[in-house]
Amino acid sequence: MSAQRSNGRTVAMLLGVVGVMGALAWAAVPFYDWFCRVTGYGGTTNVAASASDVVLEEKVRVRFDANVDPNMGWTFRPMQRDMELRIGENAIAFYEAVNTTDEPITGTASYNVAPEIAGYYFNKIQCFCFTEQTLQPGERVEMPVSFFVDAGIVDDRDAGRVRDITLSYTFHRTEPAAPKQAALQSGTDPTIN
Repeated sequence: MSAQRSNGRTVAMLLGVVGVMGALAWAAVPFYDWFCRVTGYGGTTNVAASASDVVLEEKVRVRFDANVDPNMGWTFRPMQRDMELRIGENAIAFYEAVNTTDEPITGTASYNVAPEIAGYYFNKIQCFCFTEQTLQPGERVEMPVSFFVDAGIVDDRDAGRVRDITLSYTFHRTEPAAPKQAALQSGTDPTIN
Protein backbone atom coordinates (compact mmCIF):
# COMPACT_ATOMS: atom_id res chain seq x y z
CA MET A 1 0.00 0.00 0.00
CA SER A 2 2.86 2.36 0.79
CA ALA A 3 4.55 1.87 -2.63
CA GLN A 4 1.23 2.39 -4.41
CA ARG A 5 0.62 5.55 -2.40
CA SER A 6 4.16 6.77 -3.19
CA ASN A 7 3.65 6.11 -6.91
CA GLY A 8 0.34 7.97 -6.87
CA ARG A 9 1.95 10.90 -5.11
CA THR A 10 4.80 10.97 -7.69
CA VAL A 11 2.35 10.88 -10.59
CA ALA A 12 0.32 13.71 -9.01
CA MET A 13 3.46 15.80 -8.51
CA LEU A 14 4.59 15.20 -12.11
CA LEU A 15 1.15 16.15 -13.45
CA GLY A 16 1.29 19.28 -11.31
CA VAL A 17 4.71 20.19 -12.71
CA VAL A 18 3.46 19.62 -16.27
CA GLY A 19 0.40 21.77 -15.56
CA VAL A 20 2.48 24.61 -14.12
CA MET A 21 4.90 24.44 -17.06
CA GLY A 22 2.00 24.55 -19.51
CA ALA A 23 0.48 27.57 -17.76
CA LEU A 24 3.83 29.37 -17.76
CA ALA A 25 4.35 28.61 -21.46
CA TRP A 26 0.86 29.92 -22.24
CA ALA A 27 1.49 33.14 -20.29
CA ALA A 28 5.01 33.72 -21.66
CA VAL A 29 4.01 35.26 -25.00
CA PRO A 30 1.58 37.91 -23.68
CA PHE A 31 3.91 38.67 -20.76
CA TYR A 32 6.91 39.10 -23.08
CA ASP A 33 4.85 41.34 -25.38
CA TRP A 34 3.77 43.47 -22.40
CA PHE A 35 7.34 43.59 -21.08
CA CYS A 36 8.69 44.76 -24.46
CA ARG A 37 6.04 47.46 -24.80
CA VAL A 38 6.62 48.78 -21.28
CA THR A 39 10.43 48.76 -21.38
CA GLY A 40 11.13 49.26 -25.08
CA TYR A 41 13.14 46.04 -24.97
CA GLY A 42 14.13 44.78 -28.40
CA GLY A 43 13.41 48.18 -29.96
CA THR A 44 9.67 47.91 -29.35
CA THR A 45 8.01 51.30 -29.72
CA ASN A 46 5.16 52.87 -27.78
CA VAL A 47 1.72 53.93 -28.97
CA ALA A 48 0.60 57.44 -28.02
CA ALA A 49 -2.93 58.85 -28.14
CA SER A 50 -1.77 62.33 -29.12
CA ALA A 51 1.29 64.40 -29.96
CA SER A 52 3.76 65.44 -27.29
CA ASP A 53 3.20 68.62 -25.28
CA VAL A 54 6.94 69.10 -24.76
CA VAL A 55 9.11 70.03 -27.75
CA LEU A 56 12.81 70.73 -27.20
CA GLU A 57 15.22 72.68 -29.39
CA GLU A 58 17.58 69.69 -29.43
CA LYS A 59 17.28 67.58 -32.57
CA VAL A 60 17.28 63.90 -33.42
CA ARG A 61 17.67 62.24 -36.82
CA VAL A 62 15.35 59.35 -37.69
CA ARG A 63 16.39 57.04 -40.52
CA PHE A 64 13.86 54.83 -42.27
CA ASP A 65 14.37 51.22 -43.32
CA ALA A 66 12.05 48.85 -45.20
CA ASN A 67 12.23 45.11 -45.75
CA VAL A 68 9.84 42.58 -47.22
CA ASP A 69 9.51 38.86 -46.70
CA PRO A 70 10.80 37.11 -49.89
CA ASN A 71 7.46 35.36 -50.60
CA MET A 72 5.44 38.57 -50.16
CA GLY A 73 5.12 39.67 -53.78
CA TRP A 74 5.42 43.34 -52.83
CA THR A 75 8.01 46.04 -53.17
CA PHE A 76 8.23 48.19 -50.08
CA ARG A 77 10.37 51.26 -49.44
CA PRO A 78 10.55 54.42 -47.35
CA MET A 79 9.71 57.56 -49.33
CA GLN A 80 12.38 59.50 -47.43
CA ARG A 81 15.82 58.29 -46.29
CA ASP A 82 15.89 60.22 -43.05
CA MET A 83 14.30 63.11 -41.25
CA GLU A 84 15.70 65.57 -38.73
CA LEU A 85 13.23 66.83 -36.15
CA ARG A 86 13.20 68.42 -32.74
CA ILE A 87 12.83 66.04 -29.82
CA GLY A 88 9.13 65.95 -28.95
CA GLU A 89 8.05 67.29 -32.36
CA ASN A 90 5.39 65.28 -34.17
CA ALA A 91 6.38 64.10 -37.65
CA ILE A 92 4.81 62.10 -40.47
CA ALA A 93 6.84 59.79 -42.69
CA PHE A 94 5.59 57.78 -45.66
CA TYR A 95 6.35 54.30 -46.95
CA GLU A 96 5.36 53.00 -50.37
CA ALA A 97 4.10 49.48 -51.03
CA VAL A 98 3.33 47.98 -54.45
CA ASN A 99 1.69 44.61 -55.06
CA THR A 100 3.68 43.27 -58.02
CA THR A 101 1.58 40.10 -58.40
CA ASP A 102 -1.70 39.31 -60.13
CA GLU A 103 -3.53 38.41 -56.90
CA PRO A 104 -4.69 40.31 -53.79
CA ILE A 105 -2.12 40.00 -51.01
CA THR A 106 -2.54 40.83 -47.33
CA GLY A 107 0.46 41.74 -45.20
CA THR A 108 1.32 42.78 -41.68
CA ALA A 109 4.33 44.90 -40.78
CA SER A 110 6.58 44.08 -37.86
CA TYR A 111 8.74 46.93 -36.62
CA ASN A 112 11.47 48.01 -34.27
CA VAL A 113 13.87 50.86 -33.67
CA ALA A 114 17.62 50.86 -33.23
CA PRO A 115 19.33 51.42 -30.93
CA GLU A 116 16.97 49.32 -28.83
CA ILE A 117 17.15 51.70 -25.85
CA ALA A 118 15.41 54.37 -27.97
CA GLY A 119 12.31 52.18 -28.31
CA TYR A 120 11.02 53.32 -24.93
CA TYR A 121 10.99 56.94 -26.15
CA PHE A 122 9.79 56.39 -29.71
CA ASN A 123 6.01 56.97 -29.84
CA LYS A 124 3.70 56.25 -32.74
CA ILE A 125 0.37 58.02 -32.92
CA GLN A 126 -0.86 56.36 -36.11
CA CYS A 127 0.78 53.69 -38.22
CA PHE A 128 0.00 51.33 -41.06
CA CYS A 129 1.63 48.67 -38.89
CA PHE A 130 -1.33 48.69 -36.47
CA THR A 131 -3.55 46.80 -38.96
CA GLU A 132 -3.34 44.34 -41.84
CA GLN A 133 -2.87 45.87 -45.28
CA THR A 134 -4.46 44.30 -48.36
CA LEU A 135 -3.28 45.38 -51.79
CA GLN A 136 -5.02 44.40 -54.99
CA PRO A 137 -2.99 43.24 -58.04
CA GLY A 138 -0.72 46.07 -59.20
CA GLU A 139 -1.99 48.44 -56.49
CA ARG A 140 0.40 51.09 -55.13
CA VAL A 141 -0.21 52.82 -51.79
CA GLU A 142 1.55 55.42 -49.68
CA MET A 143 1.31 54.51 -46.00
CA PRO A 144 1.91 57.14 -43.29
CA VAL A 145 3.38 56.76 -39.84
CA SER A 146 2.88 59.62 -37.37
CA PHE A 147 5.44 59.65 -34.55
CA PHE A 148 7.55 61.64 -32.10
CA VAL A 149 10.57 61.02 -29.88
CA ASP A 150 9.62 61.71 -26.26
CA ALA A 151 11.54 64.52 -24.55
CA GLY A 152 12.30 62.19 -21.65
CA ILE A 153 15.07 60.66 -23.74
CA VAL A 154 17.46 63.52 -22.86
CA ASP A 155 17.21 62.71 -19.13
CA ASP A 156 17.76 58.97 -19.51
CA ARG A 157 21.20 57.90 -18.30
CA ASP A 158 21.54 55.26 -21.03
CA ALA A 159 19.58 56.79 -23.93
CA GLY A 160 20.39 60.46 -23.26
CA ARG A 161 23.08 60.65 -25.96
CA VAL A 162 21.08 58.90 -28.69
CA ARG A 163 20.53 61.34 -31.56
CA ASP A 164 20.31 58.87 -34.46
CA ILE A 165 17.42 56.40 -34.51
CA THR A 166 16.51 53.92 -37.23
CA LEU A 167 12.86 52.95 -37.66
CA SER A 168 12.66 49.62 -39.47
CA TYR A 169 9.68 47.73 -40.88
CA THR A 170 9.41 44.28 -42.39
CA PHE A 171 6.23 43.22 -44.20
CA HIS A 172 5.14 39.59 -43.85
CA ARG A 173 2.44 37.86 -45.85
CA THR A 174 -0.61 36.96 -43.77
CA GLU A 175 -3.95 35.40 -44.52
CA PRO A 176 -6.81 37.90 -44.27
CA ALA A 177 -9.40 37.30 -41.60
CA ALA A 178 -12.20 34.98 -42.77
CA PRO A 179 -14.97 37.65 -43.11
CA LYS A 180 -12.63 39.91 -45.06
CA GLN A 181 -11.54 37.04 -47.30
CA ALA A 182 -15.17 36.11 -47.96
CA ALA A 183 -15.95 39.75 -48.80
CA LEU A 184 -13.02 39.92 -51.21
CA GLN A 185 -14.24 36.81 -52.99
CA SER A 186 -17.92 37.77 -53.10
CA GLY A 187 -17.46 41.52 -53.57
CA THR A 188 -19.68 42.34 -50.58
CA ASP A 189 -18.97 44.11 -47.31
CA PRO A 190 -19.64 41.84 -44.28
CA THR A 191 -20.13 44.88 -42.00
CA ILE A 192 -23.22 46.07 -43.90
CA ASN A 193 -26.47 44.35 -42.88
